[in-house]
Amino acid sequence: QVQLVESGGGLVQAGESLRLSCAASGSIAKILAMGWYRQAPGKERELVAGITSGGSTNYADSVKGRFTISRENGWSTMYLQMNSLNPEDTGVYYCEADVKRLVRITAVWGQGTLVTVSS
Repeated sequence: QVQLVESGGGLVQAGESLRLSCAASGSIAKILAMGWYRQAPGKERELVAGITSGGSTNYADSVKGRFTISRENGWSTMYLQMNSLNPEDTGVYYCEADVKRLVRITAVWGQGTLVTVSS
């Protein structure tokens, strides 16, 4: 089992920065990739950024150049550095891990952390 716990959300003004953290525990050696997703009010959950075991990263077009995903100590902790925040970045941010279980890959989610950006 893998457990994910996010932290670092809060209320900021437009132009400011936040760093989100995702602490992973349990069978983290079975994690293949991780990512950050967000869900804005009334919208579907969307991928913000992802990182693979090889360190490759990908970003949503809306956050390229402003957000940076990284990880520390293998899969123990994942971060999302968010700069130049704007009100459109408001939402609940979720940490997600792709976990290998026998022949299947299962998505594991954290509980989410709320980011609110005021104009």
